[in-house]
Order: sequence, then structure tokens, then C-alpha cells
Amino acid sequence: MIPLRDTTKSGSFPIVNTIFIALNIAVFIYEIWFTNDSRLFLYMYGLVPAVVTTDLEIGIINRVYPFFTSMFLHAGWMHIIGNMIFLYIFGDNIEHRMGHIKYLFFYILTGTIAALIQFLININSTIPIVGASGAISGVLGAYLLFFPKSRILTVVPILFFIRLIHLPATVFIFVWFLIQFLGGISSAGRASDVGGVAFWAHLGGFAAGLILARHFDKLKYYSQKSFNGYYKN
Repeated sequence: MIPLRDTTKSGSFPIVNTIFIALNIAVFIYEIWFTNDSRLFLYMYGLVPAVVTTDLEIGIINRVYPFFTSMFLHAGWMHIIGNMIFLYIFGDNIEHRMGHIKYLFFYILTGTIAALIQFLININSTIPIVGASGAISGVLGAYLLFFPKSRILTVVPILFFIRLIHLPATVFIFVWFLIQFLGGISSAGRASDVGGVAFWAHLGGFAAGLILARHFDKLKYYSQKSFNGYYKN
């Protein structure tokens, strides 16, 4: 399934979301056109669990920064295009609901939690974990909480045909979650030196977003202020 747009329009310009998209694209362009070895670049700034846990020569900073830098790296064109489509469609609504600063911290926090979950699942892996999808999964968790009645115009392949269908956000995200869950279960026995989709990062980011979103909700803050008598006629 490929989302094309949602029916919930953002009430403000999503400056932080736009910056995230631009930063991901800029890093990817730098990676493929301006580095001598894009594979080495991914190993340097991606999250390699085995390096973090076993390399005694690196300091604490070098152990920590990959949890952040890895979420701005991508392994190929399809990887970044797919992630940026999801971020463009769902991120603007969450930024409007949370506010710019809260959304900034929410995105980074859920992306870091997603990377940590994948790190713990494959703690001996020598393959770098890269991609914005962990943080975007957090955005999807928040979207499910805040906008369950929204509808998503979706490209759905049915046998040999392509259909455009407006799916309820709950259905779209449930199917997405089911795919991640089944993928995570099927990858449980995979060798640590074999790459693939970081399904557990997606699941971890989604769970983090679903749990944490209400604590970043701008509307909740304003309603509490109003209840406490800050706004009077």
C-alpha cells in the first residue's frame, strides 16, 4: 500500500516536518554523490550494534551519536522515497497538533527509541541500521491516536490491477502494523550479519509514538489551561 494523501488538512505550515524532509534528502544526495564510498558512509554514521557493544577503542560519544545520525541515512532511492512520502503525508498533522518544538523532540525521541529496540533485538549485528522509518512509525502511532477518523487515499494492488481507495486511517495503519509485525516475527531467526527491513524498529517506534503522543499534545495543554481558569470572558 502506498499512501497518496489524507483528508485531514494541517492548520499551519509544517516547518519542522519540512526541515526533516529536506535534511533527509540533503544527506542522501551527499551520500550518493559526494562521498567516495557510500557504503563506508553508512557504516560510519549508521548504527552498527556490534561496534557499539564490542569495539573497546571508541569513546562514549561515538557509541551514542549513531542512535541519532542513523535516522537521517537511507540505503537507496526506494528507501528514502517511501519514507519521505509517509513523512510528508502524516507528519504535518502531527506537527500542527503538537506544535513545532514538541514535534521536533517527539520525532527525535521516537526515532531514538526505535533504533534502540532494533539494536537490542540484533545486538551482535554487523549491519548498519539506517533510515527515518523508526521516527516515522512514531508519527503513525500519534496519527492513529489523534486522527483515527481521517481517511487515506491509498494505492492498493489487487491481483494484476491497481486501485485507488480511500481507507480509514485505522484500517490503513492496522494493515501497516500487521505487515511490520509479521515481518518482525519472520525475521526473528535471521542471522545477525544478514541485512533486511528493520521491522522491530518500526514496531518499537510505533509503540513509542502511540504511548508518548498524548504527552506532547498541544490541545491537551490548552484544555488544561482553560479548565484552570486561564481564559476568561
